[in-house]
Amino acid sequence: MPGIDVAGEFETIERLLKPLAHGEWGRGLADDVAVLPARPGFDLVLTQDALVEGVHFLPADPMDTVAQKLLRVNLSDLAAKGAEAFGYLLTCAWSPRCGWPERVAFAEGLKRDQDEFGVALMGGDTVSMPGPATFSATLLGWVPKGRTVARRGARAGDLLFVTGTIGDGLLGLMAAQGRLSLEPERVAAMLDRYRRPSPRHDFAEAIRAHATASVDVSDGLVADVGRLATASGLGVELDLEKLPLSSAGAAWFEGRVDPEAALVDLATGGDDYEIAFAAPASAEGALRREAERRHLRLTRLGRFTEGAGVVARWQGRPVVVRKAGWTHV
Repeated sequence: MPGIDVAGEFETIERLLKPLAHGEWGRGLADDVAVLPARPGFDLVLTQDALVEGVHFLPADPMDTVAQKLLRVNLSDLAAKGAEAFGYLLTCAWSPRCGWPERVAFAEGLKRDQDEFGVALMGGDTVSMPGPATFSATLLGWVPKGRTVARRGARAGDLLFVTGTIGDGLLGLMAAQGRLSLEPERVAAMLDRYRRPSPRHDFAEAIRAHATASVDVSDGLVADVGRLATASGLGVELDLEKLPLSSAGAAWFEGRVDPEAALVDLATGGDDYEIAFAAPASAEGALRREAERRHLRLTRLGRFTEGAGVVARWQGRPVVVRKAGWTHV
């Protein structure tokens, strides 16, 4: 993406790890999941994400919400692929601060979300370490055979959609750090969104039915949409004035002196765990009906084009985005 810094994590994957991914099941490390043939008529879809204390959650965050976030960020990956989760493997590397009460709280958070999302623990490992607490989960899900939605697959002319609201992850981090100046109830709402994001698992079937390419918004909308375009060999136009904001996001935005810069911040902050996807214009009506049936907000943000890179616009003119989103290494 010209002018947008996406080096680091993905360069490491491309140059060092991708050569190790032989065979078709790992999808060449070009997606967020692996896909294996499984029971008759279905593929087994796997994804794995980790949370590191001080990087993905704050040391002061309650341990039950850390456990919930761990499951939810992985469930979000599966939802974006059109998969239905059923189980997970867990690795816990406990830090010295993780005594018995903290471990009990962690397990209680897992139990609440297992009940909510219909998944069960199937194995894993626990260790202790002197450094920051680190947790990793491998989520498993089913997709009808051959129906897993990839990052690549968008076609020129496809529309760009996103579920829910964008920017709440950034505002939630600000709330956790004591830097968000809004009404207490809005600060609390953003803090909860940061600690316990809402994976769009109930929209997975609609994604499977209509999306040509999809990704969950974890590293920042601009970065993740750019990865959809790159994987599909296309460019993408993104209209920032259409960015869907929560009531707290809209209140924060109204207080900004530079609205263009504020929208860029929200569109690159990450940790939103919504689904960004491409779909043909002919599918828009069906998608909106599915979203309305689930009481889910759905926004058309732009379209995929011939070319390359992300063209972000504000009131019709291009905007310079110097950093598209979060990079992990």
